[in-house]
Amino acid sequence: MTGRWGALIIAALVPGPVRFSGLHRQIGGISQKMLSQYLKSLVRYGLVERLVEPTVPPQVTYRLTPLGRSLAEQLCALLGWFGANTAELEAARQRHDATDSPSR
Repeated sequence: MTGRWGALIIAALVPGPVRFSGLHRQIGGISQKMLSQYLKSLVRYGLVERLVEPTVPPQVTYRLTPLGRSLAEQLCALLGWFGANTAELEAARQRHDATDSPSR
């Protein structure tokens, strides 16, 4: 449902509503097709709301629902944890790699 792209989309929507093109610009490396698929999934699960403005052409924006905001809070906490523990994680990885057998 969320995965890598879903988390980035949710993070991009934290400041407020964003149009599709704005999300595509903010999230580097995602194709328009993949962005569209993830947005549909996030809308389906009630994390994101799709708003259509009755203009010509219609303007579509996306924003977090209350459920999406609660998930965003948890994602921010997780990212903060990784940021606070980056050095320790890197040291553990280096210790593991130094003792890992290359014959795997």
